[in-house]
Amino acid sequence: MRSAVRALMFWIFIVIIGLTLFNLFSSTYSGMISYDSFIANVDQGNILSIRINENGKISGTFKSAVNKSGAFSTETFRLDHESLAKLIEHIKTKSPNVGINLKSDGSGGFMTFLYSWTPILLIIGFWILFMRRMSAGGNPALSFGKSKARLNTNTDKKITFADVAGIDEAKEELQEIVEFLKEPQKFQRLGGKIPKGVLLMGPPGTGKTLLVRAVAGEANVPFFSISGSDFVEMFVGVGASRVRDLFEQGQKNSPCILFIDEIDAVGRHRGAGLGGGHDEREQTLNQLLVEMDGFESHTGVILVAATNRPDVLDPALLRPGRFDRRVVVNRPDLKGREGILQVHTKKIPLSDNINLNDIARGTAGFTGADLANLVNEAALNAARYHKL
Repeated sequence: MRSAVRALMFWIFIVIIGLTLFNLFSSTYSGMISYDSFIANVDQGNILSIRINENGKISGTFKSAVNKSGAFSTETFRLDHESLAKLIEHIKTKSPNVGINLKSDGSGGFMTFLYSWTPILLIIGFWILFMRRMSAGGNPALSFGKSKARLNTNTDKKITFADVAGIDEAKEELQEIVEFLKEPQKFQRLGGKIPKGVLLMGPPGTGKTLLVRAVAGEANVPFFSISGSDFVEMFVGVGASRVRDLFEQGQKNSPCILFIDEIDAVGRHRGAGLGGGHDEREQTLNQLLVEMDGFESHTGVILVAATNRPDVLDPALLRPGRFDRRVVVNRPDLKGREGILQVHTKKIPLSDNINLNDIARGTAGFTGADLANLVNEAALNAARYHKL
């Protein structure tokens, strides 16, 4: 129903624009002349008939000896009663044999309305369309400042530490975060403070995002994920607004985990941008610093960030009180690679002569993502050559 209404409105706009353009340019094909040229032709007796419409447009026909095309028209202008009477008297004086027809043009009023209101209606229509596109979920407020974080409640596919292999040291360090989320009173009773932030550092593909999802699954809390590049836009102040909205969403769903992937996109050293202190990225970083360790406390909200470039991060972002924990996620060793292969081959039928330990020995330097792709390519090749 809604699509049909939109289609109808679209075609109405097309028809209105078509009629306007047709009426606007049709005079060109009927011999458009200026008002001064019209008066000159009247004085010379070159006109056969004249028609004056109520909208102020004068049209008519030339004598065949003067102009073979015959028809002509003038620009539209306003004529009051006194001016119209003088014009008619002048025509009768100079060309007494000219037929004058004072007739109302049925389309004149409608076309005048189109001339006056079509641009305004088009602007209003496009503005309404723009507002609807920019609204979020029917909210009339613009969604520029809304966070693009995606909520994962672990209802579809719950990921736990059993799904993570090869990074046992990192799992042990994050196990304490799970306990913080499950039983915060256990640590607060002795005066301890729950860490506000955890920074995961390591090469791409080592399982940093999977590890965070496993923490959320083990603690059974909501999990918001967003990329660092989603904060910064061309509009000034959008990044800071999205940071505030992200933490507001986290506070409403606390306890929860906020995960910022590739935080180096927004957390680089300040002062390196072309815009100096007024750079949009730096304003976003300043707001992030305030939210992490400002006057307002976000109880039960733990920020976890991942990066493979910790050297470019701003020192204020790394100080204790913001990112209290730094967890290094390295490439897996031999035992870790074998464990990763076991996880990814659980649902894949293997031949009896396949030894995962031998494969792990031959894949030194592979990350978890590399090993997962290796297993997937092997399954695709087996299906391709019908080796079931």
